[in-house]
Amino acid sequence: MAYYGKCIETVIEKLDKFTPKRDNPEQFLEAVAISLQTLSPQTQSFVLEVLSGCLEYRKLLTIVVDAFYVEDGRLCLRVDHSRFMVICYLATFLLEELGFQLFCNIIKSQPVDKMCKFLRFFFNPLHLCSWIKDEWSLIYEPAHVKENWLDPLMRWQPKVQELINHLEGMSASQSSPLKTKAKVTEPKEFNLTAPRPRTIPAPEPVPVVAKPRPVPQSTYQPPKEQQQLETVKRHNRRKAEELLLRANIEELRCAMPRSCGEPVQGSKQQLRLQFPPRIRKTPKLTFYRPDNVPVKLNTTAILREGALYQRQVEQELQRVDKLVDGAGDFSEFLEWQKKMQAKDREEQLAASECRRLQGKLSHEEAVLARQSLMQENKQRVEQQKEQMAKLMLQHAETRLREDRSRKQLVEQVIEGQKNVKAAQTKLVKGRRQTVQEVIEESRGLLRRRAQAAQEEQRRRCELISQLRALETQPTRKGKLVDLTQTPGYGLEGEMSIVELRERLALLKENQRRKEEEKRDQIIQGKRTKSQELQNTVEQISLCRAAMGRSAALRWEEEKALAAAAEAPSEDERVQQLRRRISERAAERSRQAALLHVSAPRAAGPKPRAQLEAQHWLELERSRERRLQALQQGGSGPGPARRLEAA
Repeated sequence: MAYYGKCIETVIEKLDKFTPKRDNPEQFLEAVAISLQTLSPQTQSFVLEVLSGCLEYRKLLTIVVDAFYVEDGRLCLRVDHSRFMVICYLATFLLEELGFQLFCNIIKSQPVDKMCKFLRFFFNPLHLCSWIKDEWSLIYEPAHVKENWLDPLMRWQPKVQELINHLEGMSASQSSPLKTKAKVTEPKEFNLTAPRPRTIPAPEPVPVVAKPRPVPQSTYQPPKEQQQLETVKRHNRRKAEELLLRANIEELRCAMPRSCGEPVQGSKQQLRLQFPPRIRKTPKLTFYRPDNVPVKLNTTAILREGALYQRQVEQELQRVDKLVDGAGDFSEFLEWQKKMQAKDREEQLAASECRRLQGKLSHEEAVLARQSLMQENKQRVEQQKEQMAKLMLQHAETRLREDRSRKQLVEQVIEGQKNVKAAQTKLVKGRRQTVQEVIEESRGLLRRRAQAAQEEQRRRCELISQLRALETQPTRKGKLVDLTQTPGYGLEGEMSIVELRERLALLKENQRRKEEEKRDQIIQGKRTKSQELQNTVEQISLCRAAMGRSAALRWEEEKALAAAAEAPSEDERVQQLRRRISERAAERSRQAALLHVSAPRAAGPKPRAQLEAQHWLELERSRERRLQALQQGGSGPGPARRLEAA
């Protein structure tokens, strides 16, 4: 045991010298290895292995030892912090490697009472399964903590409990001779007067509670609202099924093929009602992109675009098959539909222009009304100024009278304060004498308290010196750990630590070989997938080129049709609104000249009327630019947008 105690003391001594903020663990271990060259090789390997493990798992061990000092080790010294860390590391990581007998010898080489407290705290199942597991799981994976550390500790817990009981018996046998020297106090019974028996209190009357009402039957029945909702749901579902059946039976007539000689059902006005015109938004400016700029696509975009072109090819083949079977053509109807849409668009533009001019007309009328309101406000302001001047004169006279009365009151107060000062001086002198007496008493109390504190400090120093003398007493030593020796329990697969490490190295080599094979398979699969993607990209480039050529041809045709179309004639309502706006503007300028409207304020913003006029002018210019863009762009989108849609 002396040998084990010497090894543990060496580890504790080196661990106390380590400072986490200043020292590097690798450099520190190298310095320790140099300093341990005088010891035997087995002792060096054991000390370095335990010391490196304590430094590597310092966070885990510190959590347990700090909690021990807070809960059960409040009376233990902080000097033993490293000792408890070493014992915690041996119990957690090297218990199965060392064997239980060797672990018992190491524990017995340390102070018995300290080891009892720490082992009882650390191997408590409640602590291991609750907060120790949670704190360690915050640093490492929960599965790794449970499988490699907590489960072995729980398996060794019964044997460790027997060791704790044995250590407690040893500490009791060592301390019992000391206790027999002192005289045992024999307790004696007190001669107390027997208490009188208590009287039984009268029972309290049982209160009579009113009979509760019975639970209504509606509590156990579903509400009527839920039944009504279920009925409405069934009715709606039945109605939707009927509508779906009718829609499947009576398909749209325009989508059904007809023979060449079959007359068109209904007039063009009826067909127009069946297909309401779509309200198109103002087309945005499109920018042309050169075809030679490379666009980088990811795998998802390539597969999606390839599937899109495949569907388009299948749809085109289906359309050709239908035409071969004798399906009809809708070119005449589409041409008529385009004419109707162009006419509707002209009507919408005229209506929007009318709304804009009506807003401008209402603005001019509002300016005229505001100018008349300014004239009325000007007259009111002049009247208010005259009334305010009269009120200011009355207020000044009242202020003079109040000042005279305040001066008289101040003179009276000054005469009364002269008598108060003499009384205050007498009171201040008496208070000063009282304060001096209190200060002298407090100084005496402080002096006596300082003497008592010095005496208490001297007594504590004597106790500390006695405790340090007890700590320097020699301890028992242990024996050497042989890693090549089997434990000798008689098990079937029993082996030494060295053999176990060799088998672990073989398993790691097999695992590495399997990972390399799997990596080769993954690389081969990636190459195959990249070749398929390259083929898809080539097909996409061919489809894009073909669709770009077709879109350019369509755009040229639409541009020729738009250039041949005549310019739209302006509506009569628009002309009439413009004439009314010009009349209102002339009338507003005449009214402003009569009212002599002043120029903008000094160092201030523009007048509101000028800003509003400029705002309406900018709106009109932007409207004209929109109309020109619509006339130039035609009814269809540009080639760039068609390419993007394709």
